[in-house]
Amino acid sequence: MTTKTTLLADDDCYLALKAKDARFDGRFFTGVTSTGIYCRPVCSVKTPRRENCRFFRHAAQAESAGFRPCLRCRPEMAPHSVAWSIQDASYILAHQAARLLDEPDSWSDEAPSVEKLAARLGISDRHVRRIFEAQFGVTPLQYLQTRRLLTAKQLLADTDLSITQVALMSGFASVRRFNAAFAQHYHLNPTQLRRQGARPAGDGITVRLGYRPPYDVAAMLAFIGKRSINAIEFIATDAYQPCAGRTFGIESGGKTHAGWLLARFDETRCQLVVQVSDSLLGVLPLVIRRVRAMFDLDADPATINSVLHASFPAGDGLRVPGALDGYELAVRAVLGQQITVAAARTLAQRMVNRFGAPVETPWPRLSRLFPAPAVLAAAGGDALGQLGIVKQRQAAIVGIARAVAGKRLQLHGGADVNATIAQLKELPGIGDWTAQYIAMRALRWPDAFPAGDVALHKALGVQALKNPAREAERASAGWKPWRSYAVIRAWSGLLHAAPVTAPTLETPESL
Repeated sequence: MTTKTTLLADDDCYLALKAKDARFDGRFFTGVTSTGIYCRPVCSVKTPRRENCRFFRHAAQAESAGFRPCLRCRPEMAPHSVAWSIQDASYILAHQAARLLDEPDSWSDEAPSVEKLAARLGISDRHVRRIFEAQFGVTPLQYLQTRRLLTAKQLLADTDLSITQVALMSGFASVRRFNAAFAQHYHLNPTQLRRQGARPAGDGITVRLGYRPPYDVAAMLAFIGKRSINAIEFIATDAYQPCAGRTFGIESGGKTHAGWLLARFDETRCQLVVQVSDSLLGVLPLVIRRVRAMFDLDADPATINSVLHASFPAGDGLRVPGALDGYELAVRAVLGQQITVAAARTLAQRMVNRFGAPVETPWPRLSRLFPAPAVLAAAGGDALGQLGIVKQRQAAIVGIARAVAGKRLQLHGGADVNATIAQLKELPGIGDWTAQYIAMRALRWPDAFPAGDVALHKALGVQALKNPAREAERASAGWKPWRSYAVIRAWSGLLHAAPVTAPTLETPESL
């Protein structure tokens, strides 16, 4: 691993491999020359000899070098490698390109290509290839091919979808191309990865998703639980396996797929075990990506803590809670403007009771969906006003719903952050606080900073200053590019450093 962004030397990788250290899961992969297989650092097989190991920063590099994924540790379950910079322009562009390729929502119903990727980034095809290869050691198409194959591998192992469905859902244009790519890369027929035994009808399917420790599970579930809305979500803090249940819908190919999921934390294995309803099988790759975002499974605590630990020493396991649906998060953010969490929750509950469509689930506590964009877009001011929502927020909610329903506003991890924030602030009733909060949780932007937040001012000790927002912004300079994580730690009351001077917030404790 020799690129300039490498954090680990080969000998360090081997030590992590010997220790089977989950903190390094997804940060590198080990290719074993004696077997032709590549593994995660947490693989349970006997540790190979040092001279037989080659180390790669990305699965695509390992596959490009001719290694096949391990069938035991399953590299497709590893947390993704997420890195950020605020200085190197080529580095930023390369990682933006990878972020777009990683995000299925970015492409809607079109297939990604280098030409389309270059157009999204505003640079030439040649420049995309050059900076991508310099940063990742593979071409954009090789990177995308690996993502598609690993997605297919997970679908083959964890579902009973047909080979045709797996091929198309993984992004291949035809079954023939899928079979050829699978045989070429893995020297296997796709059917050889099928697991034996039929699953009971109606039980859904189960997938396992890895994360890197430390992970403060209790804090994550407490954050979600404090804001949970009856009928669409619940939190169970079981001592053995705490879990979260949700209903939600995903629009894909002009059709809305509605269903439920149940996510349980297996802290011993550093995994999130996700049970997904049969009705969502057709969009399972999208579901997996959104669950990873909701629970921030791809965060790299070691990198984040190297920047934030001195200021927030007790927050090393905290993550930024995301959202299964960016539109829903945006509406709930508007409802929370300038009121308490409890009051915002009450308004959201009324909205779900009035406009949420019914859905069947195995749990009586989960019985409705959050109101669809088209429903709220058509709702009149009087209907929203009857719920206790003031006129300014009525206009903001309707504006968001219409923009999302008309596909003019994209609220997911692959969206252009700066352009989306600007779009949001053009809508009535949405200021910087709301836009930054949406960027933090829906767009998954690690450097979002709602400088006008009252609760943040209190945590930083700047609420009494003349311009607390400016002071908060100034104090945050040393936390870049991880200010979203700093905000979560500050809200948790974990600031260790002496009070700083400078911030102000627009939407108090509604987070």
